[in-house]
Amino acid sequence: MNALGTNLFQGLNLEKEMKRWNQLYKIMTEPRPEIVPTPRQIVWKKNKATLWYHPAKEKRHAIPVFLVYSLLNKAYILDIGKGSSVVGGLTERGYDVYLLDWGSPGLEDSAITLENYIIDYLENALKRALRHSDAKEISLAGYCLGGTIAAILASITDLPIKNLSLAAVPIDFSIGIFPNNLLEGLQTGQLNLDRFADAHGTIPSEVMYLIFRMVSPGFASSTINLVTRAHDEKYVEKWRRMDKWTKDSVSFAGAAFKQLFNDLYQENKLLKGELVIGGRKVDLKKINCPLFVFSCSRDTIILEKQSLPLMDLVSSKDKTYEVYEGGHVSLALTGVFAEVWDNWLSARS
Repeated sequence: MNALGTNLFQGLNLEKEMKRWNQLYKIMTEPRPEIVPTPRQIVWKKNKATLWYHPAKEKRHAIPVFLVYSLLNKAYILDIGKGSSVVGGLTERGYDVYLLDWGSPGLEDSAITLENYIIDYLENALKRALRHSDAKEISLAGYCLGGTIAAILASITDLPIKNLSLAAVPIDFSIGIFPNNLLEGLQTGQLNLDRFADAHGTIPSEVMYLIFRMVSPGFASSTINLVTRAHDEKYVEKWRRMDKWTKDSVSFAGAAFKQLFNDLYQENKLLKGELVIGGRKVDLKKINCPLFVFSCSRDTIILEKQSLPLMDLVSSKDKTYEVYEGGHVSLALTGVFAEVWDNWLSARS
């Protein structure tokens, strides 16, 4: 072996490199990991949606937590496995937890609107959680678009929401992850997605996955991270769960899809106070309960500027805004999510 080759191998940790490439081969050839949920039971169902109840390991807080996730992905990112689970982290900290899993709509669900999801599903699921828990109040917590939906409901419902906690929540839809020309096309009406939605009825999960691949740079960076950290078994296990969830997309009801892009992205009605849900005007000033909003410093999906306006729109006297050091999905995968929420919620529960 010449001097160049000798120097090259001297600079490598061969044991670490072999472990890294063995792990990569293992990931490529093994089945996707099984996601084992935190102990739970079904307390309510509607169509494809399921309300899960996760009892506290040792109950320390009288007020339960109700988790709302985005319509755009599957809710098990909030219960992705031991050591990373948001749900598990909260139950270990003494909270009873309810998680609304929207399910994946079929072709027969194409006419489901945002009104249906917010009133017929979320508001009714909250009523069921209050009855099941026998609690007089409940803490509502939303993540990503689930946070937007939670904020909308909190502004129009009479249900006893004690605390509202929102993570990486889009409120201002005039900015976002879409390329500038695409976002401008949506806002000016030059790009109209109604015909696209009507043609599909319900947008297939495969199409939704491709949309996220196109607009989110996080997919490429996560693969690069895997190659560089494949020797780290704990990281690889979390990456495999995330990879499974990322590719396990949901479909999207056409009517709700059109509302999302027309009312929120194109006309920005939520920020302007012009959104009407089920005949009820959405006025964020009606939110006066304790409010906690936090963003992620390296979030490439929901920008901090999209969340910040909420702090000036609500009437809450007790309101807190924080920035977490991390990315959009890592917020759930690292287990930090439950800790961040608990630090604020515990004194108010």
